[in-house]
Amino acid sequence: MTDAATRLAELVRQAVGRPLPLRLRAWDASEAGPADGPVLVVRDRRALHRLAWKPGELGWARAWVAGEVDIDGDLYEALERMSGLVWDRAESGPKRHAVLSALAALRDPKNVRLAAEALALAGPALPPPPPREEAGSRRGPLHSLRRDRDAISHHYDVGNDFYSLVLGPSLVYSCAYWESPEATLEDAQRAKLDLICRKLGLRPGQRLLDVGCGWGSMVLHAVEHYGVEAVGVTISEEQAGLARKRLAEAGYTDRAEIRVQDYREIEDGPYDAISSIGMAEHVGSPQFRLYAETLHQLLKPGGRLLNHQISRRPLKDESAYEIDEFIDRYVFPDGELAPVGTTTALLEDAGFEVRDVEALREHYALTLRAWVANLEQHWQQAVHLTTAGRARVWRLYMAASALAFEHNGIGVNQILAVRTTAAGHAKMPRTRGQWLYGTAMD
Repeated sequence: MTDAATRLAELVRQAVGRPLPLRLRAWDASEAGPADGPVLVVRDRRALHRLAWKPGELGWARAWVAGEVDIDGDLYEALERMSGLVWDRAESGPKRHAVLSALAALRDPKNVRLAAEALALAGPALPPPPPREEAGSRRGPLHSLRRDRDAISHHYDVGNDFYSLVLGPSLVYSCAYWESPEATLEDAQRAKLDLICRKLGLRPGQRLLDVGCGWGSMVLHAVEHYGVEAVGVTISEEQAGLARKRLAEAGYTDRAEIRVQDYREIEDGPYDAISSIGMAEHVGSPQFRLYAETLHQLLKPGGRLLNHQISRRPLKDESAYEIDEFIDRYVFPDGELAPVGTTTALLEDAGFEVRDVEALREHYALTLRAWVANLEQHWQQAVHLTTAGRARVWRLYMAASALAFEHNGIGVNQILAVRTTAAGHAKMPRTRGQWLYGTAMD
C-alpha cells in the first residue's frame, strides 16, 4: 500500500464535499494536502475501521483516544481549521462531528461506495474494541443515585495527583475570574471564589452549603476569609478524601465538614447560603426541577443561592438537542447542558427570585487554555499518573471546549437567586456594587 494519504484525502473530499484543510500524513509516511500549518496524522489504519463502523464523532473519538490519529503542531489551529468542515454550526454552535459522517447514510449509493473504499484502504479486519477509557455500561435508570455516582466516579476518580497537575494548587475545577491580563490561574481562581462569597453576602457565623464541593476549595476559602461554618458534599470518594485532608491541614475541621452525599440526601437545613459551582451540569433536565426545589427547601428565607453553570445555545426545536457523543462516552457520562433561560425559569418555578445573572464565557476560555498548558507542560507525568488515553481525552476536550467558549458555542453563567420570605421579600442591597463590595444596605 503506497500513497495512502492521497487516497484518504480524496475520500474525505468526496464524503464532505470540500478538501481537508490540514495536511494529512498516513501510516505509510505518505502526505497530502496544504503544506502550511498543523498536520493530521493517521498513525494506524485501524482508525479507518473505527470511522467506517461508527461514522462520525464516536469513531473519530475512539481513534483519537487510542492514539491512532493525532495532530502534529498547534492543536487549537488544527481544530479551528477543521471546525468549518466537521461541525454543523447552523443552529447551536459546534454540535456534530462530520468527517466521513456521510458514510452513515447507507441509502445513498455514493456513501456505500465510500465506505467500501475506506475499508479497502484499511485492509480486512473487525472493528477494534473501544479504548478502555470509554465509560462502561450504565447501571440503573438515568440520574438515579447509583448511576450518578458511577458517572461522577468515571470523571473525577482518576487520581487526585492528575487533577493537581492540570488544575494547579488551587484545585478548582470550574471557570476562573480573570480580573486582569496579568493574573495567574491561581489569582483568577481565588478571585472567582471571592466573587461568589461576596455575591452570597457571607458573614461570620453563617452556615454555608457547597453542593458538588470538589476538593474543598470553596469551603476552605469561605471558612478562612469569611468566618462561616461550612458543609461540602460530593459523590466522589477521591475528592472527599483530599478535601478532608486539606481541611485538617488548615486546622478547620471544627468549622467545616466534607461528606460523600448526593444533594438529594441532604436533610440538615436550613442554611444561610448555598453555592453550586460547576455541579448542575451533572443533574440532567429530568431532575433539574427537583434539584432547584431541594436547594430552595435547604435555604433559610432570605438566603441566597449562587448557581454557577455551563449553558448551551438554545435551539429553535429543543427536542432536537443531542448530547455530544465524545463528551458522553469519555468525559461526562450522562451530563447535559441547558440554555441559561431554561435554568433561570426552573429556579423561579421552584420559588427563587433571580436577582443577578453574570456571563463569564470568555473567562472559561482563558481557564481552559491555562489547564491545557499545564497538561502539555507536564505531559509525561500526566500519562504516568493515569493513562495515555486518559490524558488524550482531557487534552482534546479542554482544547475543543476553549474554542467553543470563544466562538459562543457554549457559555457559563453565575445566577444569584434568593429564597424570599413568606411576605415575598428578599433583603438585598439596591445596587450590585453594594452587595459585591460589602457596602451597608440602606
